[in-house]
Amino acid sequence: MTVTAPPAPAGVVPSGRRRPETRRSSRVNAGQSRYGYLFVSGYTILLLAFGLLPTLYALYLSFTRDGDFVGFDNFARVMGDYRFLPAVGHVALYIVFWLVSLLIFVVVLAIVVHGIRVRWLGDTARFLFYIPGAIAGASSVLLWLFVLDPSVSPVSGLLRAMGFESLVNVVAVDNLPVVFTVIAFWAGAGGWIVIMYGALNNISSDIMEAARIDGANALQVAWHIQLPMLTKWISYMGIMSLAAGTQLFVEPKVLAQATKNVVPEDYSLNQLAYLYAFRQGDFSGSAAISVMLLVVALGLSTVFIFRGRLFEHD
Repeated sequence: MTVTAPPAPAGVVPSGRRRPETRRSSRVNAGQSRYGYLFVSGYTILLLAFGLLPTLYALYLSFTRDGDFVGFDNFARVMGDYRFLPAVGHVALYIVFWLVSLLIFVVVLAIVVHGIRVRWLGDTARFLFYIPGAIAGASSVLLWLFVLDPSVSPVSGLLRAMGFESLVNVVAVDNLPVVFTVIAFWAGAGGWIVIMYGALNNISSDIMEAARIDGANALQVAWHIQLPMLTKWISYMGIMSLAAGTQLFVEPKVLAQATKNVVPEDYSLNQLAYLYAFRQGDFSGSAAISVMLLVVALGLSTVFIFRGRLFEHD
């Protein structure tokens, strides 16, 4: 006698079987995972080839000389170089000016552009903000050579009113942190303004409307609502800008060539590392400077990460 199992109720899938929708969903997820790995693989290969492996090789060189382990001798020798501390001071002063200008002016400009609420102005402004960032670093410096030269500059009247009669006066060593900050801000701030503008668009309109109903003015909305919600983006901007700022090289290098070494060849730490490697043939000393730059950048970036709660969920 054969016993037949009763039919399953409508909408219920017998045990051991999977719904067709579940099988399709699994196939879709598997396909998406493969595509995800494919896209990430390009970045991973480049990161290994031009990020991790050079860093490991620099670590090896910094602790060795001619293949022999020397401990921290390369670091001590480089730090005892009479050019090292002035280069540290130049880079540190530039980073302070650069980060302060970004953290203040970029955020303020983004909030102002977002608050205008005029569509054509917002679109036009976002396009204009992007243009300077499309110019490569060396080309940007060459452009600024003309802007900073009172004899050909479109703002020559302003430069002469400030007491500058020639390019050599403008790029005097004491003025370089401000000059490099202006160049970097012009080239990089626009992209960050657009990013901050997008972050401001993600703030719920209900929150903004509730604040206005409660009587908050534009300044109070910016201080108590927009700025706290931009904290993670500001931290991210600080980390990326800090990483770029410690790598100061192209600007002083081009200015040094254009002014016949009025700007010193060893102005920045990267320039000093370059001189160690290709002028003195001391790759161990060059690697030691690179490792110190890496450690400082990582340490300061950690401050931004934790102070800005970059990886915390809202």
